[in-house]
Amino acid sequence: MSSARYGWVVVAAAFTLMFVGFAAAYSFAVALVFSVAAFLWFLLGAPGGVAADRFGPRRVALLGVASLVAALWLASEARSVGVLYATYSIGIGLGVGLVYVPSIGAVQPWFGANRAFASGLAVAGIGAGNIAGPLLAAWWIGLFGWRGAYLALAVFVLVLGGAAALAIRQQPGIAAAGPAHGVPLQLAMRTPAFWFIYASLVLSCVGLFVPMVHLGPYAQDAGYTEAQGVTLVSLIGLGSLVGRFTVGGIADRLGRMPSLAAMYVGLGLMLLLWWSTTAWWLLALFALVFGISYGAYVALVPTIVMDLYGARSVSGIIGTLYTGAGIGTLIGPWLAGAAFDALGSYDLPILAAAALSFLAAFCVAPLVRQKIEIAHSGQ
Repeated sequence: MSSARYGWVVVAAAFTLMFVGFAAAYSFAVALVFSVAAFLWFLLGAPGGVAADRFGPRRVALLGVASLVAALWLASEARSVGVLYATYSIGIGLGVGLVYVPSIGAVQPWFGANRAFASGLAVAGIGAGNIAGPLLAAWWIGLFGWRGAYLALAVFVLVLGGAAALAIRQQPGIAAAGPAHGVPLQLAMRTPAFWFIYASLVLSCVGLFVPMVHLGPYAQDAGYTEAQGVTLVSLIGLGSLVGRFTVGGIADRLGRMPSLAAMYVGLGLMLLLWWSTTAWWLLALFALVFGISYGAYVALVPTIVMDLYGARSVSGIIGTLYTGAGIGTLIGPWLAGAAFDALGSYDLPILAAAALSFLAAFCVAPLVRQKIEIAHSGQ
């Protein structure tokens, strides 16, 4: 198979790795366990990415798959709730951290003109896993009980994830040439662009989970049924999938950095729409477009890292930037809940989330007109 065509195999492998990782993450976890796992996979993105740059994405992804399988198997054998939660949250957090960043980082050097489109297809595996994981868990619990369901999911992850990890590989030009063309992580972290993007991720992710946590209760307070509230949250997930599949190709033509700024603005505008209405069809429109904006920017950030810094430390830079997303994700839902408890209103959390989204766009605005150049190797 030609090098150009194998790039799409890498996309498929990355999609599969993210699909099985996030299917495992969303299958059984309760809120606290999921929060611990999510914090771990954001935290481990940086060392996982650095390891992928040094040892290759295949080895790190295989280690991540092994961690996922071990976590699920140990959970099936747990004799107490504490052991179950510990094995699940730590093992899943470690596993996702070691498959997510290395796999999305591996995609970037294979593509030039279609990079954002390819990246969007790869990260769509996250949304597909979010949807499929709970459905698979419910089905297997009915067939095998909860212990058997954990084992079934372990086998599922081992077979699909293991095959995908074996299929993923570095772009041949990088593997053959030694140190790749581009900027090492330490130098990237000294550039203003890195910290502009980092700040945008922290700010946007503080507000990102406000609707995911509060949209359902908001709809019920407005007089809608619980099912209608759940539907609105589901529309965010659907929009996220649409954004990951569609916006990348547009961004490849119109510019990736301007598209990232536009997605941040889109988040802010949709949050203002949410604040201004209780009409169900407008809430549905908000949820769908908000999800599209969110899904698109998740796909765009890795491509922009490749544009700015080249292939040399692409996974390490992506993983380090994602610690900013981890910070925002960790504090955002807590701050929103505290504000609602104190004021008895959703107004402040929604408006604050909108303002933070606009600030995220402001952070990357200086980069929109900046000519993107890949630094020469050896810098």
